[in-house]
Amino acid sequence: MPELQGKRVLMFVGDDYEDMELQYPKYRLLEAGAEVVVAGLEAGITYKGKYGYPQVSQKRIADLSASDFDGLVIPGGWMPDKLRRYEEVKQITRQIHEAGKCVASICHGPWIDISAGIVSGATYTSTPGLTDDLVNAGATWVDKPVVIDDNHVTSRRPDDLPDFCRGILEVMSR
Repeated sequence: MPELQGKRVLMFVGDDYEDMELQYPKYRLLEAGAEVVVAGLEAGITYKGKYGYPQVSQKRIADLSASDFDGLVIPGGWMPDKLRRYEEVKQITRQIHEAGKCVASICHGPWIDISAGIVSGATYTSTPGLTDDLVNAGATWVDKPVVIDDNHVTSRRPDDLPDFCRGILEVMSR
């Protein structure tokens, strides 16, 4: 099992995040020894998942620096459509990507990647509803449980979470 001791991972949170797509990777990364920082538009706010699971944001995204993180995990749900409207979300996503660090997005999470302008030329998977968005942004879309393309890790839905987390661990262990 890859060890991520000393690695720091940023996870986005906001209202209507997909509960399992945040919690499962968070606990899996903690189990692997990583420090996980959950950040939203405001710090100290309790955000509710689509199914009501509460998650407190530890930090405010605007106060963070990409250089402090080794990876980014973007859960799905309706949250990504809301967060991608904020420049600080797009900027830190772009900076983590440009540094060659892991950017992992599941379900509707790639909406943020699209808005950050980091999908062109990459192969992605996602919920099928994002196929046109990804293709129109220059990505190649495939229907697989997980796709690893350089520093990108993507998955389709909660049922793919075991593969998604294995992909994150693989990329972050390089």
